[in-house]
Order: sequence, then C-alpha cells, then structure tokens
Amino acid sequence: MLLDILKYPDKRLREVSQAVKPEEIHSFEFQRLLDDMFETMYAAPGVGLAAVQIGVLKRVMALDVGINEGELIKRDPKVVINPEFTLQVGEVVWEEGCLSCPDLVVPVKRAQYVVVKALDREGKSFELSGEDLMAVALQHEIDHMDGILILDKLSRLKQDLYKDKVKKGQVVVR
Repeated sequence: MLLDILKYPDKRLREVSQAVKPEEIHSFEFQRLLDDMFETMYAAPGVGLAAVQIGVLKRVMALDVGINEGELIKRDPKVVINPEFTLQVGEVVWEEGCLSCPDLVVPVKRAQYVVVKALDREGKSFELSGEDLMAVALQHEIDHMDGILILDKLSRLKQDLYKDKVKKGQVVVR
C-alpha cells in the first residue's frame, strides 16, 4: 500500500526515532510496514525511506541503491533496523535530494565509506558497508532517524529562502 510521505515543515520529521524492539520485528504489522515502505519508496521514486518519513517513529529504513549490471541496474532491497555506525572514513560531497523536502537539492559533505551494524528483516544482526551512494544513503536515512533534514545542511540564508518558498506554496509537492 502506498503511504503518504511527510513533507517539510511537518514537525514529525524533527522527532528522534525510537529503537525497534526485537519482539516487534516478527509481527504481521511490522512486516507489512516494511512492504509498504518499499512500495512507497519505489513509487516516489527514491533510494531510501526512513520510517519517520511516513510518520512512524521507529529506527528502520527501506534502502535500495541498486546493483550495476552493465547497462542495467538491478534492485537490491535492504531493510536496516536500529543502525549504528561502526566506521565512517573519507569524505565526499554529494548532491542530495529528499522525498520530504521537494524541489531541494543540497551539496552535503559526508563520509565516503561507512559500516553500520543493524538488524535485518528477520531480526538477525548484520553489517552493511558501502561507499559513495550507499554510504550517502545510509547517512541520509540515519539523519532522518535523528530528526535531521538536508535543509539543515544549508546556510541560514538558503534555509530561509527554501522556507519562504514552502510558505508561499512555490515548492512543488508531488
């Protein structure tokens, strides 16, 4: 089922998400939420979606940056529950967009390579590492879980310009 993605300035986007309890993971409702998150993310379209973006204050994300196979990009869906960074190295500046901040692209300085430990869809512990887009997507979605938006990465002047556009209805909400 397609879910509504919260858009800035919805105050829920500033909330800090809570850890998912192990007993929640196997519930029908949680598994359905994961399916709905992927359906919503793919339809948007996006490469990541944190639960807070659909109004669920849980530390979980749907992620799919794909796998390059020649001229094709194959889907590679990942569920990341309760992620914690164990390594962040290097530096890259990435032009980031966000499903919750329409019409905003921000150059954000991030770690180029990261490793996170997390739980998968079955509640099993795993490590996920990635560089470039994967690293950026993980950092972006974990920022969401901490109530941080790409808007916060702009100068005060550029933040105010975006906020004014939103207030005047000049931002296209899809």
